[in-house]
Amino acid sequence: MSSVTADHIPASEGHHDRPSGWRRWLFATNHKDIGTMYLLFSFIMLLEGGVLALLVRLELFSPGLQFFRPELFNQFTTMHGLIMIFGSIMPAFVGFANWMIPLQIGASDMAFARMNNLSFWLLPIGATLFTVSFFVPGGANAAGWTMYAPLSLQMGPGMDFTIFAVHILGASSIMGAINIIVTVLNMRAPGMTLMKMPLFPWTWLITAYLLLAIMPVLAAAVTMLLTDRHFGTTFFNAAAGGDPVLYQHVFWFFGHPEVYVMILPAFGIISAVIPAFSRKRLFGYASMVYATAAIAILSFLVWAHHMFATGMPVTGQLYFMYATMLIAIPTGVKVFNWVATMWRGSLTFETPMLFGAGFMWVFVIGGFTGLIVAIAPVDIAVHDTYYIIAHFHYVMVAGSLFGMYAGAYYWLPKWTGRMYNERLGKIHFWNSMISFNITFFPMHFLGLAGMPRRYADYAAQFTNFNQIASIGALWFGLSQLVFLYLAVRAWRGHGEPAPAKPWEGAEGLEWTVPSPAPHHTFETPPEVK
Repeated sequence: MSSVTADHIPASEGHHDRPSGWRRWLFATNHKDIGTMYLLFSFIMLLEGGVLALLVRLELFSPGLQFFRPELFNQFTTMHGLIMIFGSIMPAFVGFANWMIPLQIGASDMAFARMNNLSFWLLPIGATLFTVSFFVPGGANAAGWTMYAPLSLQMGPGMDFTIFAVHILGASSIMGAINIIVTVLNMRAPGMTLMKMPLFPWTWLITAYLLLAIMPVLAAAVTMLLTDRHFGTTFFNAAAGGDPVLYQHVFWFFGHPEVYVMILPAFGIISAVIPAFSRKRLFGYASMVYATAAIAILSFLVWAHHMFATGMPVTGQLYFMYATMLIAIPTGVKVFNWVATMWRGSLTFETPMLFGAGFMWVFVIGGFTGLIVAIAPVDIAVHDTYYIIAHFHYVMVAGSLFGMYAGAYYWLPKWTGRMYNERLGKIHFWNSMISFNITFFPMHFLGLAGMPRRYADYAAQFTNFNQIASIGALWFGLSQLVFLYLAVRAWRGHGEPAPAKPWEGAEGLEWTVPSPAPHHTFETPPEVK
């Protein structure tokens, strides 16, 4: 990173009158206010998606149908996935981008402030469509978060609600991506070249290009679904000569890069947290940038590894198998660099570092379980079993969510001007880490033993591991309330006042402004030396 002169800190907050009350939020154009709304919205959706997950685990606590008929159970599993991906993880990372990218690159705001406002306010509309779809005739979409044809062609109006929600949330993502690209490329402080930029803006720049490439593909796929459902086209309807496997190809061309949309920003956060608490510069900065770009490019070349069970030719299986394994190389570079940063560092384990180190350990497990299903014969054996659920959650929860928690604890003093309660933060970490593993580790064995996913009932031999997973899920869900309490407490002004730089090893422009960060920062761009 780079040193900086401190004469850019605004002398007064009085230059700009900002609206107060509901107008401040409804008409918000300030990147910090919009970032705050994104983060608040994503946490509300995390709680909604979490409740759906707990209902799923409640049904699976013992064999036989306990509480829900299978159709409703499948609505819960489907909407849990859609809400977590489009309603929680993606908006949360855009919230981090809004808050931190201008502060980290020395910009006064995001490039397109009003578009930023619009991209946020599309989110509650999409989320409302997701939620109310439970109450239309036939209930919500129950075709899985992938919305595979032909099942999605047979759903009731809840499916149409999902299609429109995905369109709206996709439009929000595209606008957010354009905003981030233009901000990062055109609004960096004088002297901050791209290769002097912190890794979080770097990972988001690459992620934003990914979003621009894949969201229109998803829009095309769900539009074709919509026209098949209502306008007599037959893209995916096999009974009329269409091809359901075509839908899978188009969907996964979006769906696989989408996984990296949800993990690359977390890599950026971890690359800020680990050097700060190791009190060392990040090891191998340039290789981290190139590895991020390599992961993004390779993510476009491996989509059909989700489709080994569709009967693709052996040549195709071999190509997608080798291409998938290739992604392990740049990912391994990142993990090696984080470990090398910690090596012989002056380590302390405050809550952000606990989540950072925990992220590395559990994410690596998720990576290895993914490497195993890259092998086509193994994938065919465990396809659509609980092994896939376990692998996916080790990447998404232990990856994306733990990365977000690391960033939230790291920057919370800068956002609120208050230090959180360190003891409660550690309680949140240890409860989350232990309960997460109790929930999802047994699912590997359930999958290897042949338990299929998206089933409301199961054979008696799977009972014990399902009960362990359900208890772990309840524990994990309750643990997140600790974070809710900590965050609300800090926002309401409780706790020790935070200094401008609360972490001794932290580097970057965001630590040169007071805590909480003033409403307007960097009105004169800082000089990066």
